[in-house]
Amino acid sequence: MPTIPQLVEQLATELKARGQFMATAESCTGGLIAGACTEISGSSDWFERGFVTYSNAAKSELLGVPAALIDDHGAVSEPVARAMAAGAVVNAHAHWSVAVTGIAGPTGGSVEKPVGTVWFGWATPEGVFTEHRRFDGDRAAVRRATVAHALTGLLNRLRSGA
Repeated sequence: MPTIPQLVEQLATELKARGQFMATAESCTGGLIAGACTEISGSSDWFERGFVTYSNAAKSELLGVPAALIDDHGAVSEPVARAMAAGAVVNAHAHWSVAVTGIAGPTGGSVEKPVGTVWFGWATPEGVFTEHRRFDGDRAAVRRATVAHALTGLLNRLRSGA
């Protein structure tokens, strides 16, 4: 399994080869994905911007996620992850995006959405794809696993063309 810096290097190579840019829309990771991407020199050649939309209001104001969608499904849901990913591409004028919304803990979990629940959204030129995962561990472990999975998912979609 590649490390997060290795994933970022591979992502950079793929995006630069295409002359394309990515954006991030993050809730539970609080900017860690964007931070990992901008850790390497030259990331401005392929990384457009990151949105840290921790609050529901920020999801609506910065990404265009309808408040009714959040009210109906909750911030940690497939429809919200999908809307976040789509909103990041539109508002960043990027080709690709990754969005994450979840419950890193240790508080905030419920029976329906326990701590470690994360929804991912990837906006690609072929459409928006979503996935649900549940990660074990403390807050730091959940956030680390979320960053790694988000980057891996985007890299896989880049390589497959979807």
